[in-house]
Amino acid sequence: MSAQMAEKPRNIGSLIHDWHPEDAAFWAHTGNRIANRNLTISIPALLLAFAIWQMFSAVAISLPQVGFQFDTNELFWLAALPALSGATFRIFYSFVVPMFGGRRWTAIATASLIIPAVWLGIAVQDVSTPYWHFVAIAILCGFGGGNFSSSMSNISFFYPKAKQGFALGMNAGLGNLGVSATQFVIPLVITFGLFGAAVGGPQLGADGKEFFLQNAGFVWVPFLVIVAVAAWFGMHDLAAARSSFAEQAVIFKRKHNWLMCWLYIGTFGSFIGFSAAMPMLTKTQFPDVNPMTYAFLGPLVGALMRSAGGWLADKLGGALLTFWVFALMIVGVFGVLHFLPDHAGNGGNFYGFLGSFLVLFVLSGIGNASTFRMIPVIFRTLHGRWSANENAEGKAASTRQAGIESAAVIGFSSAIGAYGGFFIPKSFGSSIAWTGGPEMALYGFVGFYATCLVVTWWWYFRRGAETPC
Repeated sequence: MSAQMAEKPRNIGSLIHDWHPEDAAFWAHTGNRIANRNLTISIPALLLAFAIWQMFSAVAISLPQVGFQFDTNELFWLAALPALSGATFRIFYSFVVPMFGGRRWTAIATASLIIPAVWLGIAVQDVSTPYWHFVAIAILCGFGGGNFSSSMSNISFFYPKAKQGFALGMNAGLGNLGVSATQFVIPLVITFGLFGAAVGGPQLGADGKEFFLQNAGFVWVPFLVIVAVAAWFGMHDLAAARSSFAEQAVIFKRKHNWLMCWLYIGTFGSFIGFSAAMPMLTKTQFPDVNPMTYAFLGPLVGALMRSAGGWLADKLGGALLTFWVFALMIVGVFGVLHFLPDHAGNGGNFYGFLGSFLVLFVLSGIGNASTFRMIPVIFRTLHGRWSANENAEGKAASTRQAGIESAAVIGFSSAIGAYGGFFIPKSFGSSIAWTGGPEMALYGFVGFYATCLVVTWWWYFRRGAETPC
C-alpha cells in the first residue's frame, strides 16, 4: 500500500481525495510538501485574524486623545467585546471546516475581516460617531477570533500524529503574533498619513498633535486581500476531513472535551485576556508610563513560546508541561501583586510588574501548545481502548473518528478558552471599580489556576491517570 500511496494523491481541483499522512512513504514523497504549503498560507491568515481581533486593545486607549468622550469602563468594554464575540464565533467556526472545506473557509473568513477594518477606519474620523458604532465594530472584530478554531481544526488534518504538536504550535504561535503586531503597528501608523488623503485627513489631539487613527483599520486591508486570494488559489480541501455535524457533536458527550476546555481557558484565555487588558491596566496603575511602548512585548513572547512549546510538548509530553505551566503561573500572579502600587498610587515598580506579566505570557504561550498537544493523544488513547477487540476495518473507522473528534475538540476548546479574553479585562475593570485596584481579580486568577493544576494532575499527569499524555 505504501508504494501506491507514495504517488501523487488523487485530486479534483483543490479537493484531495486520498490523504494518508501516517504512511511514511506517502508523507515523504507528497504529504509533507502539501501540508507545509497549506500551513504556510494558514499562518499569515491567522496572524491577520489575530491583528483584527485585538485592534481595540491598541485603539481604545487612543480614542480619548482625539476627542471621543468615552469613560474608562466604556473603553474596557471595547477592549473586552471582541473576545466575547470572538469566543462565540469560535463555537460555530469549530465545526465548519469538515462541512465546507479548509481552503474555501480560510479564504472567506479572511476576506470577512475587511468589514470591521474598513468600518473602524471610517468611524474614528468623526468624534460625533456614536458609541454603539464602536461596540458594533468591536463585535465584528470577533470574526478574527473565530478564525482560530477553523484554522487549527483544518491544519490538524494535514499532519501525522508525531508532527501535530509542531504544526499546531507553528500555526497558532506565529498566528498569535498578530496580537503583538497590532499593538506594535497601530501606535506607529496612526502618527503619520500612511495613505495620504486617500482615506481621510488627520484628527487633532488636545495639544494640537495630529493623529491618523483611520490607519489602524485601513493598514490591514491590502494584506487581507492578498492572503484571501492566496488561500483560495493555494490551499486544499481534504475529502478525508469531511464529516457531518452529528459526527463531530459527539464531543459534547465526552468528559475530556470539557476538561480540556477548562484547561484552555487557563492557557489561551490568559494569553488573550492579558493581551487585551494590559494596556488599560498599565495606564490605570502606572499613569506616567506610555503603555503602548511595552504592550506588544507580552503577546510577542507568548506567541513565540507557543511555537517552541509545540516542539517541547512533542518531546516531553503535553501533561508534564501543562502541569508546570499552571504551577508557575500561580507564582507569576503573586509577582504581579507584589509590584503593584497601593490604591493611592504610592509605591509599586513598573518594571517588576512588566517582568511578572512577561513571565505569565511565556508560560501561557507554552501552555497553549502543550494543551493542544494533549488533545489528539487523549482521543487516540480513548478510541484505541474502545476498538481494541475490533477487526482492522473497525480499528480504521475508530482511528478516523478519533481524528474527527480531536479536531472538533481543538476548535471547541479554543472557543471556550477565548472567553478568557473577555473575562480578564472585565475582571480588572470590575475589581478597580469595586475596590479601587486590580488585586481582587488577580487573587481570583490564582484560585482558577489552582483548579487547572488539580485537573491536569488527576486526569493526565499522575501515575495511574485515566489518560496519561
